Amino acid sequence: MTAPALSSIDALVLALQGVGYFADRRLATAVFLALKLQRPLLLEGEPGVGKTALAQALSKVLERSLIRLQCYDGLEQREALYEWNYAAQLLHMRAAEGKGTADMAQVEREVYQDRYLIRRPLLQALQAPAPGAVLLIDEVDRADEPFEAFLLEYLGEYQVSIPEIGTVRATATPVTILTSNRTRDLHDAVKRRCLYHWLDYPERERELAIVRAQVPDASAALAIQVADFVGRLRSQPFANAFQRAPGIAESVEWAKALVALDTIVVDPEVVSDTAGILFKQREDVAALTRDIAVQLLQPADVDA
Repeated sequence: MTAPALSSIDALVLALQGVGYFADRRLATAVFLALKLQRPLLLEGEPGVGKTALAQALSKVLERSLIRLQCYDGLEQREALYEWNYAAQLLHMRAAEGKGTADMAQVEREVYQDRYLIRRPLLQALQAPAPGAVLLIDEVDRADEPFEAFLLEYLGEYQVSIPEIGTVRATATPVTILTSNRTRDLHDAVKRRCLYHWLDYPERERELAIVRAQVPDASAALAIQVADFVGRLRSQPFANAFQRAPGIAESVEWAKALVALDTIVVDPEVVSDTAGILFKQREDVAALTRDIAVQLLQPADVDA
């Protein structure tokens, strides 16, 4: 955290904006403290609110490589940490046998050398050269509970234990971001080792700034219509009609689609034709009826 751009929370906000990420002050404070205290940051929130994008933006601001561990059901430790190049090890052992090497203990030590080690994301992050890497542990809630227990050593001490080698400690402390869509609750032991922030849908002005930054071809009036319409979709009572409200990613993608269609004014027909960009569930697309679209479009605030 020696860069001038990261000397304060306000400087961090501006630095993130410089790479196209618009963080509010609460989020920027959480990130600033995670960097300052060298603690992992756990981000929870609905899909599409910018959790993964924050890690990508941080890697640019900090000028560090981004290492991503995508979690899923059945993820094993060897896929997250390391595994051995068994084929190369076997060739080495056969070559030793062919030479008549008698000391098999020596051969065994040789096959567990660094050159036979295949590094996976956690080990890559720990051994990344200075200034270190940004490690994104994405959708950790999709992994099994035993995998959470496996992460505790890394999250608490920035180290891992490899039976054949010993303890591997961080060369330079990785900036670690964990994300969760809350498909299930994470164990308290994981949460205690992290700083925590709930990332909600952005307020209207921040979403408008994001759309304008990500879709520069959209006119000011069109960007306002997109931000207003999506904001109303997420508000009561309309939110109850849908399984999942559109996230920021859908807002940006919808704005790009409207530009591609040369849309000037968003009307119910345009909404109906492009509903599959805002929603990814058949039931939600069907729920966005013409009557709801009319209600959402009235009144339309088109201030510049």
